[in-house]
Amino acid sequence: MFDDRSPIYLQIAEQIKNDIVTGALAEDEQVMSTNQYAAFYRINPATAAKGFAQLVDEGILYKKRGIGMFVAPNARDLLRTNRRDSFFAEVVDPMIREAKAIGIPLPEIVQHLRTYGDA
Repeated sequence: MFDDRSPIYLQIAEQIKNDIVTGALAEDEQVMSTNQYAAFYRINPATAAKGFAQLVDEGILYKKRGIGMFVAPNARDLLRTNRRDSFFAEVVDPMIREAKAIGIPLPEIVQHLRTYGDA
């Protein structure tokens, strides 16, 4: 499950975010505790806690004292908005800059996308 490309706590946070975006975790649904998560994936509980803490700081999860962690009410919308913004900044904008540099007009790009989308 985990790779060597980034710290495990970041990978934990990303996995939970993906589960929220795909609907595997619903808003206000309880997530595994840090201890359960650590035992299941055989990692240090402090590492799991660090990933969960990051999600709390980002407003993705919230704590119910004595009960556990839950998916925040607008977490899915927040994550989708953030990913949409990242998609344009990291994928679409560089593509448009490259297209302009090599002389591809925007209407041709749009037509190509429409053709690809219909396939």
